[in-house]
Amino acid sequence: MGENRTNINWFPGHMTKAKREMQEKLKMVDMVVECRDARIPNASKNPLLEELIAHKPRCIILTKIDKADPKETEKWILSLKNDTTKVLGCNVLKDNMTQILTSASKEIMASFIERQKRRGINPRAIRIMIVGIPNVGKSTLINRVAKKKAVVAADRPGVTRTLQWVKINKDLELLDTPGVLWPKFGDENVGLCLGISGAIRDEILPMEEIFMFGLKYCMEYYPQYLISRFEIELSDDPLENLRRIARKRGCIKTANELDEEKAMNLFIREARDGLIGRISWERSDGNSE
Repeated sequence: MGENRTNINWFPGHMTKAKREMQEKLKMVDMVVECRDARIPNASKNPLLEELIAHKPRCIILTKIDKADPKETEKWILSLKNDTTKVLGCNVLKDNMTQILTSASKEIMASFIERQKRRGINPRAIRIMIVGIPNVGKSTLINRVAKKKAVVAADRPGVTRTLQWVKINKDLELLDTPGVLWPKFGDENVGLCLGISGAIRDEILPMEEIFMFGLKYCMEYYPQYLISRFEIELSDDPLENLRRIARKRGCIKTANELDEEKAMNLFIREARDGLIGRISWERSDGNSE
């Protein structure tokens, strides 16, 4: 991970268009719901989005909390909330997202609703823009709330392509947006966190670096998960731990040679799926290294 490390860089052309459309559509919405991955609450924010939605009331939904360290998630919720931002941790697939989103939106927009009532106007539906980087669960959230396949969803980055309105009930109208990433990561750790969580396509990732980041991180913060999941004794040497994982999982080539690449891919896949344990890849104190 020295001078020659590979830059993780993903900014497809459709995302440039999405940013432009978002700037135009923001004028049409009352508030923003920003989805972030609870495992990487800092890395899964987007500086472009921060700039675009700076003056809008906001609700941050930390998704995939079932895969994140619950203690860290609670700390992140406390550190991210402020006077204009409500923060919720949600399991989008299991929680009652219609109720949660409706309640949170009414709370955030309470003064707006009250102003309408004072003017003798029946409060209209709150107009919300859904934003977030790819693969944080935006489309799944909308489908759960709308109770239909309103938006194409898939567990791979970059599926959503166009903006579309989804009417939820008399209280809510949602505007889905394509996931947007920024052109370059100022902090290499952000790219590593996005890589280990699956936010970026593997084809462009330095997978050995992603693996080494994930393994070293678990050795420091979640050693018991490695011992339990892979049934190995831990060494202080990450490469030795890789070899032990490969042996335990039968990652063997011909001539009884260890298949370390297969073991690395297995580790990354199980880390993403939450099989190793509930891991937050960033600490709420900002130390994710």
